[in-house]
Amino acid sequence: MAAPRSCGLWRYCCRGWSCSTGDCRLPRLHRSWARATPSARLLSQEKRAAETHFGFETVSEEEKGGKVYQVFESVAKKYDVMNDMMSLGIHRAWKDLLIKKMHPLPGTQLLDVAGGTGDIAFRFLTYVQAQHQRKRRRQLRAQQNLSWEEIAKKYQNEEDPLGGSLVMVCDINREMLKVGKQKALDQGHTAGLAWVLGDAEELPFDDDQFDVYTIAFGIRNVTHIDRALQEAHRVLKPGGRFLCLEFSQVNDPLISRLYDLYSFQVIPVIGEVIAGDWKSYQYLVESIRKFPNQEEFKEMIEDAGFQKVTYESLTTGIVAIHSGFKL
Repeated sequence: MAAPRSCGLWRYCCRGWSCSTGDCRLPRLHRSWARATPSARLLSQEKRAAETHFGFETVSEEEKGGKVYQVFESVAKKYDVMNDMMSLGIHRAWKDLLIKKMHPLPGTQLLDVAGGTGDIAFRFLTYVQAQHQRKRRRQLRAQQNLSWEEIAKKYQNEEDPLGGSLVMVCDINREMLKVGKQKALDQGHTAGLAWVLGDAEELPFDDDQFDVYTIAFGIRNVTHIDRALQEAHRVLKPGGRFLCLEFSQVNDPLISRLYDLYSFQVIPVIGEVIAGDWKSYQYLVESIRKFPNQEEFKEMIEDAGFQKVTYESLTTGIVAIHSGFKL
């Protein structure tokens, strides 16, 4: 279903949502957030006292959320630079492939979770704009009898270059969202883009709202992966698609040893030099080793209710893209 036309940059504030330009509507907030009593909301957000992992450290589930928040609050301003340094720029190709696999058409409604700095969102907007432009050119070529003035007028009258597409960037970390919003302004992304502060384990949206759900390098940081997957399934429309880009398990023994050496001996040093933060990048390296392998994560996605679940390992399994559908 197409989004309202001319959707500008949304802002989240203490009183709700506002739109800077255009006649915009936002996907409905989840009823439990809108209508529940304060006590019920507090109860729904309580975390069990069970233990979990924070990298290689054992912590309580409640403690992990705060620790992960501090990590990304600390690295937010250097997050994109560090991604380039740590992956030698390869992360860009991985994200490009994620968008190509999605192959969004004009009118697609995307929810990008843990997408604070906007890398996936901006790629999505660029892709759908190019798709919409190609569609318009095909339509005009099919109307060979139009005069030059009529063709020019059609281009001038086009109000929405995205064909009704909208990407909602949802992140639990305010600092990451702040960086993403500034990047959007710097790169000129002002239409079809919205921002919301929200938890992947309890998304503030109603059921059946989005065509596609993406999460890139974020799901390994949530406390309860199963809950995040269930929420992804809930907010997708029937027929909607789940796409996850995440670090995974290297399938070549020699490359695995070299990768471990680079991860544990080099990446924390780069983090200290570039971002002034050794510990955060030590955690990020350790969190990759604690994340399920390709097959195990595939089973978790299926357990959340998704069907036709597949995955593709990239760069010998350093990362993988998992895909599933809500059918």
